[in-house]
Amino acid sequence: MRKNLTKEKILAGETAYGVFVNVSNPSLVEIIGHLGFDFALIDAEHGPMGLESCEQMIRAADAVNITPLVRIAMNIQQNILRFLDMGALGVQLPLLNNKADVENVVRSVRYRPVGRRGLAGVRANSWGMWGPMAEYVEEANRQNLVIVQIETMEAVENIKEILTVPDIDVVFIGPNDLSAAMGYTGQQNHPEVHKMIDNLVKEIHAAGKATGTIAYDADTLKLRKEQGFKFIVYNIVAMIVKSGREYLQLARG
Repeated sequence: MRKNLTKEKILAGETAYGVFVNVSNPSLVEIIGHLGFDFALIDAEHGPMGLESCEQMIRAADAVNITPLVRIAMNIQQNILRFLDMGALGVQLPLLNNKADVENVVRSVRYRPVGRRGLAGVRANSWGMWGPMAEYVEEANRQNLVIVQIETMEAVENIKEILTVPDIDVVFIGPNDLSAAMGYTGQQNHPEVHKMIDNLVKEIHAAGKATGTIAYDADTLKLRKEQGFKFIVYNIVAMIVKSGREYLQLARG
């Protein structure tokens, strides 16, 4: 299996930059890679992609040597397994509320003895031809990235217990849902939301975990870098909209 260059960057203390892709199109993933991003985060939570579409988008990421990651809607072991088997090098799970939720993600991603992921000859291990299965299991457990989202008040209340779970690679703060959960829907820049995110970041970093989030504009990107986020995500739709609006403004004066 391929090396997870995004995970390597994070472990080295560097920042990895990627793009949410919530449009079912492998060519967009290739473009992201050619632009120089580190990873494509295929959004199977909010996007329309099915399993076969995701597999083709993962192949596109492989073709341009960026890390294919998938955000999955449901925290179900068999569901998580299928995306990893087709070659995703990590998964991101939303709306996790407590330690048990996070433990289920880790167990679903990792093979035994760390987890309980089912083993078979699949695309991720070259259909069983990668090498000895025991060696593949060890390599997969090293390479696959586990990203857990904190975006509910229940998760905030349980953050100390959540952070005790081993094998979490990135704790992703979702500002859209978190601000809504706080009663400030659509107000990601509200002072109370900023305060909450800042407090969460400090607690997560104190536990030795890397933090991730979205940043769709220059000011937010600068702030998140200053706060020490190591996994920062743009969005393909925001990229197209921004470019299109700027072009039309120039074109139509």
